[in-house]
Amino acid sequence: MTLRRAVLLLAATSGFAQEWTQWRGPNRDGVAAGFRAPASWPAALTRRWSVPAGSGYSSPVVSATHIFAHTREQDQEVVGAFERASGKLAWRKSYPAAFQKNKYALSMGQGPFSTPLLQQGRLFTLGATAILSCWDARTGGLLWRHDYSGAADTSRLFTGTAMSPAIDEGRLLIHTGDDSKGVFRALDAATGTERWRWEGDGPGYASPLVVTLGGTRQIVTLTDRRAIGLAAADGALLWSIPFKDEWNENIVTPVFHEGRLIFSGVRTGTFALEITRGAGAWTTKKTWDNSGIAMYMSSPVLDGPHLYGLSSRNKGQFFCLDASTGRVLWTTTGRETQNASLVSAGEFLLLLTAEGELIVTRKNPQRWVQVARYTVSGSPAFAHPVLLGEGVLIKDDRALSLWDWAAASGR
Repeated sequence: MTLRRAVLLLAATSGFAQEWTQWRGPNRDGVAAGFRAPASWPAALTRRWSVPAGSGYSSPVVSATHIFAHTREQDQEVVGAFERASGKLAWRKSYPAAFQKNKYALSMGQGPFSTPLLQQGRLFTLGATAILSCWDARTGGLLWRHDYSGAADTSRLFTGTAMSPAIDEGRLLIHTGDDSKGVFRALDAATGTERWRWEGDGPGYASPLVVTLGGTRQIVTLTDRRAIGLAAADGALLWSIPFKDEWNENIVTPVFHEGRLIFSGVRTGTFALEITRGAGAWTTKKTWDNSGIAMYMSSPVLDGPHLYGLSSRNKGQFFCLDASTGRVLWTTTGRETQNASLVSAGEFLLLLTAEGELIVTRKNPQRWVQVARYTVSGSPAFAHPVLLGEGVLIKDDRALSLWDWAAASGR
């Protein structure tokens, strides 16, 4: 490596807060804060390194020095740590996790589907069969484990356990089960000791948010049949609304905007929900409802008052709508992709399609403005991309790769 290249890499590492520690980033919102765009986007990206990393839809998470991936190799789930600069394997652990799929979803991968969580030197992974593990992020040593696979009949589920754990005030939050019943748990992150549980609906495939509504800190998520709010302190059910899907595919992570929650589903459309507390009871009210925008797997991102995402209508339409009113500002023609993972990066959006294309667009509430389009994978890419300085980390169904725009543009 030349001295100039080493300096560039150091600048990329230190100039942009790049620890991507959980599902959709530090705040679970798909926002890469502090992103520095290149002066001009190159015609092509340079692949800095690529390493085999097993299959699965789980997204990588990143510390200051390492990248962590949760993958599958036949009947084993594998957790690996890789050096950021080179992709060199630092440690690797595996455990048995045979997975029986729903007969109607055999074309889909076998997981894992849940994104790990990195916090205070601990790495938490939740496997497709609901095996929860806590690892020492530095050494790969297993600190504690709970095997909840006996309470989840994965043959009843399209993708097995898919919610990505969250953490709040030292409580690790997980939802396990199937479409007959489930348990939402808060565990002590350090010891794995259960602090509280809520027994009720089975999990959806969505991942929860922790927000404060009506002066109460609460966990908001989609189950297999409802949208719910649980008290973060003790797991009490505060409110719920029906959220029905004939296949129980409630997937999209909710968005919090101006004190309201935005939900979306293929059969529900997209709507904003106002939740208030008065006279000892919680009430919910839709403040807007847009049936024309219906998201399936892809979770949207906010940019001020504008919500950007991928609707399932017309075989995949990118869109922008007014998050305060639900009014559609624009949509693309359609037939874009079956899924896309979105990252809000300064004045740009980066969208990774399931087909392995990375699209760079300039945020614009009036129209779609494509800036660049790159091929970054030859196999299905359902995992969320991660921005690292002057490059992007891509996990597809075969490998983990770091693509660099600095080298491609000569910077």
